[in-house]
Amino acid sequence: MNQETLSFINEHAGDDVRRLALQGGRHPGVDMPFALDQIAGRQMARRKLPSWAAVDGIVYPPHLSMEQCSGEAAAAYKAAVARRVAGGGRLVDLTGGFGVDFAFMAPAFASATYVERQPGLCAIASANFGLLGLGQAEVVCADSAEYLERMGPAGLIYVDPARRDAVGGRTFAVSDCTPDVAALRGTMLAKADSVMVKLSPMLDWRKAVADMGGEVGEVHIVSVGGECKELLLVMGKGCGVGLSVHCVNDGSDFAFDASGIGPVPSTPCGFASLDGLRGMMVYEPNASVMKAGCFGLLERRFGVRALGRDSHLFVSGGPVDGFPGRGFVIERATTMNKRLLREALSGIGRANVAVRNFPLTVAELRRRLKLGEGGGVYVFATTLADRTHVLLVCSKATPVRG
Repeated sequence: MNQETLSFINEHAGDDVRRLALQGGRHPGVDMPFALDQIAGRQMARRKLPSWAAVDGIVYPPHLSMEQCSGEAAAAYKAAVARRVAGGGRLVDLTGGFGVDFAFMAPAFASATYVERQPGLCAIASANFGLLGLGQAEVVCADSAEYLERMGPAGLIYVDPARRDAVGGRTFAVSDCTPDVAALRGTMLAKADSVMVKLSPMLDWRKAVADMGGEVGEVHIVSVGGECKELLLVMGKGCGVGLSVHCVNDGSDFAFDASGIGPVPSTPCGFASLDGLRGMMVYEPNASVMKAGCFGLLERRFGVRALGRDSHLFVSGGPVDGFPGRGFVIERATTMNKRLLREALSGIGRANVAVRNFPLTVAELRRRLKLGEGGGVYVFATTLADRTHVLLVCSKATPVRG
């Protein structure tokens, strides 16, 4: 990188990259594609990887690699799991990419090998690892499957298979990813004590476990900021006897033993009248619990009751300690009757609106109710067990753990 390119990057660190791209002809001495990647990368890193953004000299990859890499919270969680299951020995990351997951996991291991088939990403990783103080890191430019065949033993193999096909389309099935981790699982388990696989959060975790041949010991459904980010499978010698599922949301962990049990549906409750809902608590599970689908387990563990079979909203007569999600107090409950709606929403011009098993979208419901966004009121539109469409007008309860 020449001085003119470096100066351009520093001078335009906060500028609109799309606008800068139109100015290439005015800066012939600037490596414009590289400069734009660095400016865009730094801007994204401030939100996604703040500890990296604070390090001078970090080189950022093209946009797709930045988009696909883990955020700091998710990477830190994986590092904690890696340290627990296999820390202290050798780490091999077969799909290095930008190197975020590798960099967070590597400090827990005596030696760490980053494997990536793209020379450009290997060069970036090599430069960045030095700046991050990862003296034990070895960078290998190779195909993951080929390297796996010739590598020596390891404490942990980590793999994050590409979820895009040859033309850039998204793929979600385990067998459609590259490398095919289901096909390689036998070799990986022969080479390492433990294997951690990162998969798309779009996958059904039960099918993913089945696709891996029943050798999964832990499932981690990881959410950050209310959004489900990734699905982690941990395999190892002796796994397959039990299966623990961890629903992780911003550091909290709702765990359960899923060994030998199928999905546990909820049992909807009935109400003699909507007045019976007023003053009750309504709970919305967090994104990881929603993905896990363990709704019947929530009822048994916390004593809550489902509003409807597919509403995924739960009520109780009072606060529930430790519920993995958000809690609200029901101030008013109404059907979609126009007169009752006017009464229930009297004086409310703005609200946070959510729909659960309801025939209207959030946008459609906002238009019908003439509600702006935001404010301190929360409106849940859902369907009760008797198929009645209702609106719950709520206030936020004291935060619950989870």
